[in-house]
Amino acid sequence: MNLTLYPAIDLKDGACVRLRRGEMDQATIYGSDPAAQALIWQNAGFAWLHVVDLNGAFAGRPVNADAVRAILSAVKIPLQLGGGIRDLAGVESWLAAGITRIILGSAAAKNPALVREAARKFPGQIAVGIDAKSGLVATEGWAEVSQLSATDLALRLQDAGIAAIIYTDIARDGMLTGLNLPETAALAAQISVPVIASGGVAGLADIQALKQASAATPNLAGAIIGRALYDGSISPAEALAAC
Repeated sequence: MNLTLYPAIDLKDGACVRLRRGEMDQATIYGSDPAAQALIWQNAGFAWLHVVDLNGAFAGRPVNADAVRAILSAVKIPLQLGGGIRDLAGVESWLAAGITRIILGSAAAKNPALVREAARKFPGQIAVGIDAKSGLVATEGWAEVSQLSATDLALRLQDAGIAAIIYTDIARDGMLTGLNLPETAALAAQISVPVIASGGVAGLADIQALKQASAATPNLAGAIIGRALYDGSISPAEALAAC
């Protein structure tokens, strides 16, 4: 099975940035025109984009809506969007605007009924973002850490009709230290929905290892790539060829 790679476009104050371990004061700005960056990734051959409203994740409501709409206008490939979407009205609004898949993160941990309702109403268009610190679910832009394990949350929601689970190891996010493949594969082996790996992709070896692991664990469906692409540690052509 081919893996799907999702270039990350993280939005902070209207700019395209990358954080380190989710710390808002550790932002590296990679461009002030997210729509132009989205077009670069589309033209490079990527089939999806992963867009996160970082300000929205902390505020609990959309903040970078103008930048998201600009991206939608610029590209034709599908977008998955997360950050600050906390209710059904927000889900409906973004899907109507042209987003293909909505990511529910904090809402999934705190309001699982919303995930079930959204997935029932919009089959195939809802993903759950599980962001973990030491295996425990973090919410509100990773500012709060719960006592709920990532695996328990995944098991609770796997039958909700969701399209995928995006599993992020916060300690590795933006650090170029490599995917936490053992934990990600272990999670994927226990549940029945596709798992997208996130956090720490450093280069080609990570994608090759993920591809190899997916042979034994077919639910490993892809990865999100951020800083490694922006810093040039891996080229889009290399990344896509490895899949």
